[in-house]
Amino acid sequence: MKEKQTSYILSINCGSSSLKFSLFNSGSLQPELYGSVDAIGSTTSKFNITDRERIVLNEIHDFKNLATAVNAVIRWFKESKYNHHLLALGHRLVQGGPDHREPELITEELLIDLQQFVYLAPNHLPDELRTIKTFGRAFSKLPQVACFDTAFHRNMPDEAKYYPLPAKYQEQGLLHYGFHGLSYEYIIQRFEAEDVKAQKILIAHLGNGASMAAVIGGKCIETTMGLSPIGGLVMGTRSGDLDPGVVLFLLKQGRLSITQLDKLLSKDSGLKAVAGKSDVQELLKMEAQDPKAMAAITVFCYQARKFIGSLTAAMGGLDLLVFTGGIGEHSAIVRERICGELGFLGINLDKKSNHENKENISSAISRVKVLAMKTNEEAMIAQHTQTVLKHQTNEN
Repeated sequence: MKEKQTSYILSINCGSSSLKFSLFNSGSLQPELYGSVDAIGSTTSKFNITDRERIVLNEIHDFKNLATAVNAVIRWFKESKYNHHLLALGHRLVQGGPDHREPELITEELLIDLQQFVYLAPNHLPDELRTIKTFGRAFSKLPQVACFDTAFHRNMPDEAKYYPLPAKYQEQGLLHYGFHGLSYEYIIQRFEAEDVKAQKILIAHLGNGASMAAVIGGKCIETTMGLSPIGGLVMGTRSGDLDPGVVLFLLKQGRLSITQLDKLLSKDSGLKAVAGKSDVQELLKMEAQDPKAMAAITVFCYQARKFIGSLTAAMGGLDLLVFTGGIGEHSAIVRERICGELGFLGINLDKKSNHENKENISSAISRVKVLAMKTNEEAMIAQHTQTVLKHQTNEN
């Protein structure tokens, strides 16, 4: 009897200056390989692929934009041993508007519908839609699945979901959406015990883009990002929350156009505006000699503490604090500075465990358990893609 060939799901995750992708066994969802293209837009873009045993590819390229990186990834897969064993493609989409809050099969109708919500995520959705179309042309016989980053937050209570503005704007898609949902969902799934899932959990996804989510019983009840990924915490190049008067000031006194305002708040604000650089690890190395770098790190940690306090209040307490994302998982110094003044909430770190980057970094006297965990958005994309495919098979 002929042995059944293994098939794979390819998860694709577009960022503003990066492209991550992972290949998973379509049955077991075990990872086969991981890859990324980093520093897109520079002459030293890094194209890396690693399988379960070794580095497969490690090259420097001049990827001028995301499209050139996408084409390079497609070429690699076309020439690889996996080309004829791909079963489906799963994509992370930052925004799907008010009507697309769960993973679904990508159709022409969906792409047309999503086009009308580009105004909700102008810095992300156009690139993501172009990427879907490019992969669709290259692998025309394969189904593609859209996994929306807003899905995890879709059942927030009304007091968190709606802005105090006239109802007519809600009909245009003006809602508190929240983002980083695939990351939060992955972290919650890591807790297999139901008693843990029932707890009051605060997850801090800290990276170049940063947000937090308050989760009770596995359900999100509040999150820091709002209508767009610009809001909430201060970030690498994004402003985070601002007094609406600041926006009016920039429009009136600064005489900025809408395009200029968007660029300012998305790409020229945050840590970059304070210190001239947006990378936290780089700023930490500079802060001893550079007051601006120190100021940027201070602002980042201050705002993180402030939001931990407000989200704890929203939940009426806190049992578990999880740090994840590039900074949250790897920067012991940032975790220490954030938690150093949160003893009144029952948060105390074990210094040794924290600096050794252990998973459990809380001290024996800490009333709140504190963890530093690796997230995996691509694994969630693969899981959702598998579920949508099974649902389609059952329907047919």
